[in-house]
Amino acid sequence: MSGKPVPIDLVPYQELIGDSREFLRVWAKEGGPVTCFINPVPVGGDPAGFGIALVDCIRHGAKTWARATGISETEALARIWEGVDAERARPTDIITEIPTTEKDGLIH
Repeated sequence: MSGKPVPIDLVPYQELIGDSREFLRVWAKEGGPVTCFINPVPVGGDPAGFGIALVDCIRHGAKTWARATGISETEALARIWEGVDAERARPTDIITEIPTTEKDGLIH
């Protein structure tokens, strides 16, 4: 894939999102690194809350992959966990910090 990134249209989901606050944006380059911008404030002071949110994202991801590809949700979830376990065992990128302001608190 190439070209400009296409943002996910959240307008149809405004009611679902309600007064929620965004805490994570993620981009992936084909064959390259993943870029993440994280704001921990909406998740809370305990990093375990971030872990809980990520597991929720993984479960939603499995459902989405199942719908998009026709594989079962169970198979999609198993493959996602395989990827998580592989990345935990041998990280493929280096975590870097970008300049931040006190206001945004974002880390890449």
